[in-house]
Amino acid sequence: MGFVSNIVRKIVFWNYPRTSWQWDVLCVLILVFIFLTPKSWFANPPYTTPTRIVLPLELVGPQADKPEIERRAKEFARRPNGQVIAIERLDDGGKLIGYQVDIR
Repeated sequence: MGFVSNIVRKIVFWNYPRTSWQWDVLCVLILVFIFLTPKSWFANPPYTTPTRIVLPLELVGPQADKPEIERRAKEFARRPNGQVIAIERLDDGGKLIGYQVDIR
C-alpha cells in the first residue's frame, strides 16, 4: 500500500524530476484533457437564472391578457424562446400601473 500512496503523493504534489518519463506522461495527460474535453462541460447553460422585467402599462395596454403580456416580455427581454415563470400586477393604490414578469 505504501508504493501506491507514494505514487499518488508524487503525482498530486508533482514531485517527479523534469527530465523523467513520468513528467512527460503527466504533461501529455494535461494536454489531452485541455484539448479533448468538450466545451459543454464548462459552458453555463444560457438563461438559467430568471430575469425580472417591469413592463409599464403603456407598453402592454390596460386590457392585456396573459399571452400578450408573455409575448411583450419575451420581446422586451430579447428572449424569443424564453419561459415566463411568473406575472404579477403592479398596483399603486388600487390602480394598475404595470406588470412584473419573471422570465428564464
